[in-house]
Amino acid sequence: MSNNTANTAIALGSNIGDSHTILLGAIDAIAQTPGIRLISQSSLYRTKAVGPPQPDYLNGCVLLQVEMIPELLLEVLLKIENKFGRLRGERWGPRTLDLDILLYSDRIIETPKLQIPHPRMRERAFVLVPLMEIAPDWIDPVSGLTIKELIKDVDCTKI
Repeated sequence: MSNNTANTAIALGSNIGDSHTILLGAIDAIAQTPGIRLISQSSLYRTKAVGPPQPDYLNGCVLLQVEMIPELLLEVLLKIENKFGRLRGERWGPRTLDLDILLYSDRIIETPKLQIPHPRMRERAFVLVPLMEIAPDWIDPVSGLTIKELIKDVDCTKI
């Protein structure tokens, strides 16, 4: 792996429209992007929504090998969200597509636009369950714990 190549984990979620088709389309759009190679994808999980009353989500994760800096990857993901009709309204509100960078190699990044690892990743079963399926031994650089260790402290009953 060269210096400008990184492994990254992305979370996907949808609860408006045909979520299954949207998520598979988004994974395909990500995989077709130059500089991104899809390594693996999790199953899709139906989960209870966090926030205001709304339909259940479908959630999953993908592992990618990327040849771009995290800020450029974020731009790519935002464009894919927009392509699938993402409107940014209510915080934690319903959405056609949500793409979040969870991990980017072992980097810790804190800027106004980007926080890696994702700041709420460690408390969210809907992120950790699919991530556990494809990257159980990935070490969260903030806590120093693996995904399979982090998941032990999270209630996974709503997935």
